[in-house]
Formats: sequence, C-alpha cells, structure tokens
Amino acid sequence: MANWGTSRNGFVSEEEVLENQNQHKIESLASKVSLLKGIAIELEADSKKSPTFVDGVLTTLGSAEGLLSGSMHRVSHMLNTTHSNRRLMCYLIAALVGLFIIFHYILSHFTL
Repeated sequence: MANWGTSRNGFVSEEEVLENQNQHKIESLASKVSLLKGIAIELEADSKKSPTFVDGVLTTLGSAEGLLSGSMHRVSHMLNTTHSNRRLMCYLIAALVGLFIIFHYILSHFTL
C-alpha cells in the first residue's frame, strides 16, 4: 500500500487536511451539542419549578383580592351611613393627598 500521510517533499496530503478539518468540525459540533444539552437541562428544571411559583403568586393575589374587597366594602359602608362620616372621609383623603405631596417634594428636592 502507498503511504498517503506525506509526500516526498514533506507536505501533508489532501486527505489528511480534509480529515483534520472534519475532526475539528466534529469537536466543534460536540461542544455545541453539550452546550445545548446543558441549556435543555436548565429549561427542564425551570419548567418543573414554574407551577409552584405560579401557585404561590395566585395564592398571594387571592389574599390581596380578599383584603381589597373587604376594604372597599368598609369604605362604601362608611360613605353610605351618615353625613358626618362623609366629612371625615373627605378630611382623611385630603390629609393623605397632602402627605403624598409633602413626601414627593421632600424626596425630589433632597435626594441626589
């Protein structure tokens, strides 16, 4: 059989060049496949965690909905009872708006 590794001049044959290129491409492809495998494993772990996260968010939103609906019921009951409660509610709202404006002024002018 003939020796195709090198010619008489010491040059590498075309087959060896192609074989080396194929080997480099195979190694590159193997590294990309292992990277994709790692990403797929991370996605699987995230997908297993997401239902419990969503359940926690839904529970939190449900409790917040209960608190807000109870508060709105109490506010509407207070507004519907008597005239003095309405006046008290207006003073309370005006005080809250005033406090908000004061805090906004303080935070906007005294922060860096």
